[in-house]
Amino acid sequence: MIPGVNPRQMRHMMKRMGIAQQDIDATEVIIRCSDKNIIISNPQVAKVNMMGQETYQVVGEAHEESLDTAPELNEEDIKTVMDQTGASVERVREVLETTKGDLAEAILKLKED
Repeated sequence: MIPGVNPRQMRHMMKRMGIAQQDIDATEVIIRCSDKNIIISNPQVAKVNMMGQETYQVVGEAHEESLDTAPELNEEDIKTVMDQTGASVERVREVLETTKGDLAEAILKLKED
């Protein structure tokens, strides 16, 4: 808050200006982005309502986690595509990675080649 201002007075002034603040007991905050997650541990979260507009204020220890976008390929999927197309293991893996693990799309793509 503002140094030298009584917290009770501050709440009263905020209330007169139409600002309501509510503390939220959170243990972790996760912000999901397209390529990463931002994780805030031990956060202090406050919801502020000012003239009908809600905003959240988050303070804490932040770290980033990149998202693994590569599909998980198992041997059974690879064998299925190989049986259907007659393609090599390496080629099947390559096509499955480009199709993000979609077996049907991989089979169609390999049959076109």
